[in-house]
Amino acid sequence: MSSIVRRARSTSLPNFLAWRALGFRTISSGRLGLASSVPRSRATAGVKVLDSFKEEFEVGSRVVTLETGKIARFANGSVVLGMDETKVLATVACAKTNSPGDFLPLTIDYQEKQYAQGLIPNTHSRREGAPKERELLCGRLIDRPIRPLFPTGFYHEVQIMASVLSSDGNQDPDVLAANAASAALMLSDVPWGGPIGVIRIGRINGQMVVNPTVDELTLSDLSLIYACTRDKTLMIDVQAREISEKDLAAALRLAHPEAVKYIDPQIRLAAKAGKQKKEYKLSMLSEKTLEKVTDLAATRIESVFTDPSYGKFERGEALDNIGKDVKKVFEEEGDLESLSILPKAVDTVRKKVVRSRMISDGFRVDGRHLDEVRPIHCESHYLPALRGSAIFSRGDTQVRAETSVAECMVLCAVAVGAPGDAQSLDSLVGPPKKRFMLHYTFPPYCTNEVGKQRGLNRREVGHGTLAEKALLAVLPTEEDFPYTIRINSEVMSSDGSTSMASVCGGSMALMDAGIPLRAHVAGVSVGLITDVDSSSGEIIEYRIVTDILGLEDHLGDMDFKIAGTRNGVTAIQLDIKPAGIPLDIVCESLENAREARLQILDHMEREINSPREQDEDSTQIETLRYSNDALRSLIGPLGVIKRKIEEETGARLSIDDGTLTIVAKNKAVMEKVQEKVDLIIGREIVVGGVYTGKVTSIKEYGAFIEFSGGQQGLLHMSELSHDPVLKVSDVLHVDKSITVTCIDKDVRGNIKVSLKAVLPKPEPKPASKRGKCSVVKESSIEETSSVGEAVASMRSVVEPPRKSRLSVPAVVIRTAVECDEAEETLANCGETLKQDEKLEPSDANLVSSSKTRKSFRKERQSENGGGESATITARKLKIGTEVTAKVHVVRPRGLVLDLGGGIRGKYIFEGDEETKFEVGDALKVKCTGFSTEGKPVMALVDDE
Repeated sequence: MSSIVRRARSTSLPNFLAWRALGFRTISSGRLGLASSVPRSRATAGVKVLDSFKEEFEVGSRVVTLETGKIARFANGSVVLGMDETKVLATVACAKTNSPGDFLPLTIDYQEKQYAQGLIPNTHSRREGAPKERELLCGRLIDRPIRPLFPTGFYHEVQIMASVLSSDGNQDPDVLAANAASAALMLSDVPWGGPIGVIRIGRINGQMVVNPTVDELTLSDLSLIYACTRDKTLMIDVQAREISEKDLAAALRLAHPEAVKYIDPQIRLAAKAGKQKKEYKLSMLSEKTLEKVTDLAATRIESVFTDPSYGKFERGEALDNIGKDVKKVFEEEGDLESLSILPKAVDTVRKKVVRSRMISDGFRVDGRHLDEVRPIHCESHYLPALRGSAIFSRGDTQVRAETSVAECMVLCAVAVGAPGDAQSLDSLVGPPKKRFMLHYTFPPYCTNEVGKQRGLNRREVGHGTLAEKALLAVLPTEEDFPYTIRINSEVMSSDGSTSMASVCGGSMALMDAGIPLRAHVAGVSVGLITDVDSSSGEIIEYRIVTDILGLEDHLGDMDFKIAGTRNGVTAIQLDIKPAGIPLDIVCESLENAREARLQILDHMEREINSPREQDEDSTQIETLRYSNDALRSLIGPLGVIKRKIEEETGARLSIDDGTLTIVAKNKAVMEKVQEKVDLIIGREIVVGGVYTGKVTSIKEYGAFIEFSGGQQGLLHMSELSHDPVLKVSDVLHVDKSITVTCIDKDVRGNIKVSLKAVLPKPEPKPASKRGKCSVVKESSIEETSSVGEAVASMRSVVEPPRKSRLSVPAVVIRTAVECDEAEETLANCGETLKQDEKLEPSDANLVSSSKTRKSFRKERQSENGGGESATITARKLKIGTEVTAKVHVVRPRGLVLDLGGGIRGKYIFEGDEETKFEVGDALKVKCTGFSTEGKPVMALVDDE
C-alpha cells in the first residue's frame, strides 16, 4: 500500500486524475477497482459500405445523373438528380392508414435554401421563412403531371418533397425536381402509373434549344415546359413572345422525344433498387350502387342539363334536390355501404349524362355549340379615381328576370410605382427583381360560399402568374417605361376560367392606365370530352369544347388555357385529368383557341384600343435625374427630409443611383412635391428647357447664372442679345433675375445657357436695291451705348451678303478702293456728304513720343476751347480717314474715342506708352482698320 502512495505522489497528474495513473478503473456505484494487467487493444470503427445505384444518360447536350442509396435512405423512395453542378433531392413518403378518405391528399413541397449557393439568408433569424411564390409555383409544376397517374380510388396521403442541394445558377432546378420526383415514386412502394419525363425547350434566333441555361432563356422568345409519358401528353406550361401556333406545335413535337429520354433510365434504376409495389386499399364504386343511382337519377339529371334556362346556382340546387331524393331511398333501404359512397356515385352519373350528350348531340349544358364563345362585356375606366381600371365579363348576365347564368366577371385595377417598388426575388436563379406583378384574388363570395381569407394560396398564385406571363410579352421595355406596375385582379363572379378573364381585364386596365402596350392580349380556356374504350383505354371519340364553364371543367378531361395577341401565343397552361392525351389533340386545340381569341379581341379593341391620356386627377409619376450629392441633400440625415416631404404631400419618393422618381396622387400633389424638391436641390437642367435663375457674377466673357438647388450655368456674352454687346455689364448686373434656355450640357455636367434664345428675334430690314441710293442723314444714327451697336445699325452702301449670322443687317467693310467707288456712286446719285473740316489724306507718321502726344493734346484743347470734336458721318468713315476725336472712356489697355455723330472708335496702348489720358482730351487720329465687331480702330497721327 505504501508503494501505491509513493507512486501517487510521484505522478504529475492532478489529484482527481491520479487514480488512472495507478491503474484503477471505475466500477458501479462510483467505487474504484484495479484494472486488468492485460493490455486491451484500441477499438476500431467498422467500415460501412453504402449500396448506391446510379444511372447516367444524356439529354440535349447535357449529361444527367440519377443516384439513390446514399442519402435519405429511410424515405419510401429517394433520388438525387444532377445536371452539371446542380443537384436536387426528391423523396416520397406515404401514410400507413387503412381508412383512406374520398380524395387523394397529395402534398408536394419544393424548397430552395440559400445554402445551395453557399449563402446565408438575409432574414432577421437567418433562416428561410414561409414558402415563396416561386416555391409554390414549382410545387404546382411537379403536382400537375404526377397527380393524374395515381390509380383511381387511391386516397392514401402521399407527400413528395423536392430540395435543391446545390445550384450553379445555370440550370433552373424546377424541371430537374419534377424528373427527380418521378424517379422517387418509381423507387417507392406507392402504386403509380409512371414514369414521366419533363423537358424545357427554348428558341433563340429561330433555333430550338433543349435544356437552355438561365442566360440563354433571357435571349429566348419561348420557354416551354413539357411533361409526358412514353406516348401521351400530361402537362404543358408556356411563356412566349407572340409565337405562332404553327411554331408552337413544332416545339411540342420536338419536346416529346426529348422528354421520353428520361423514362428508360428511371425504369432501369427502379429495377436495380426499387421496392415492390404495395397493395393499398382502393375506394372503388360498386357496380350495383352505380346502376341503382343511374336508374333513380339519370333521367332527372338529363332534364336539368338539357334546360339552358338554368343558371349556375339554379342548376346546382336542382341537382342537390335529386341527390337528396336518392339518399332518402337508400336510407329507407338501410344500405349504409351505398350511402357512404353516394356523393361520388351521383357525381359519376352526372358526368356520364353530360359527356354522352356532348359527344352525341354536340350541345352543352347552357345551350351553346361546342365552338361558341359566351357573350362578352368590356368596360374600361370603371374606377376614375385610379390610374387604370377595367371590367371584363364573359357570359349572359340575365336570361330571364329571376335567373342569372354562366357569368364570369373580374375587376382589374392598375397601380404604377417607382422603380424602387419592384418586388425582390430571393431565388437561386433568375432576375433579382420583378417590376411587373399581377395578383389574383378569388374571394368566397364569387361562388356564393362562406370561407376565410388567408395568406398565399397555391391556386391564386398559379392563376395570377399565368395571367402575368401572358401580359409580360406586350409590356414596354424598361428603358421606355422604367416604372413598377401592379395589377389587382378581383374575381367578382366565377363560372369558368377566371384566369383568362384576368388576362383580358388586365390588358384593358393597362391601356386605361396609359401604359404603351404593343397589343391587346386575350385568353380563353378550351376543354375536352372523350369517349374511351374501357378495355384498351384508347380514345374512341372526342369533342373539343371552347370557352368552358366551371361545370364543364369539372366533368371534362382537359383544361387548356391559351392566351395571346393577334400575332401569336404569349402563355399556355395545360392540365388534364386522365392519364395523358395524344399530342395531336393538343395541337388541334390550338386552332380552336385562336379563333375564339380573335373574337374576344374584337370586343376589347372596340372598348379601348390605345393608351388613354392621363388627366390631372389620375396618378402622376415622373422621373428626374440629379447628382448623387444633390440626392443626399434631399434625403437628409437618416432620411428625415425625404420622409417629411412624403408626410406633407402624401406622395412617394424613390431614390436610386442618380434618379429621383415621384409618384403623386394627382397633378396638384405632383406640382407641390416638385416645388419642395426645387427648393432643396433644384430641377434637372436639360437641353431645350427654359429656367429662371439669378446672376451671381459677371466676367469679361459673360456671366454665371445660378438656378435653384445651386446649379450654375454660363451665359456667354455672345448669347446676351441678338445685337452685338460690347460689355456684359451694359445688359446684366449681379442679383438680376433672368429667364434663359439651356443650349448645351456636356458629359461633365457643365451647363451653357442663352438669353437671346428666349427673346423675340427682330425683323430684318429690307436690303437696298442696286442702282438706287438713299441719303443717310446724321440724325438716322441714334446715340448708342457702344460703337459696335452704332456700326451695326449703319446701312452699307455695298449690297449685304445673302446670309448673315446676326438677325440685323451686317456692316460690310471693304478696302479703301471699294469705299472710294461707293462714294462715287453716291455722288452720281446727287447725294453730298457734309464735312465740318478739311481732311487731307496723307501718310503722316504716327506719334510715338508720349511728350509729343501730350503737347498735341493740350494744343488741341486750347484751339477748340474745350468744344466738341468735329463730326463725321458713318458713310464717310473709311480706312485712312483722319479725324479729331475726343476721349470718351479711359481703360487700362486703351481708349474709347468719340468720333462724332454718335460713332465710337478704339485706340490701343502700345508697350510702355503714357497712359495718363483724361476724358475730354482732343486727339487727332487716323482710321487704320475695323475690328471683327465692326468697331473702327484708330491710331494717333503727328500734328505736323
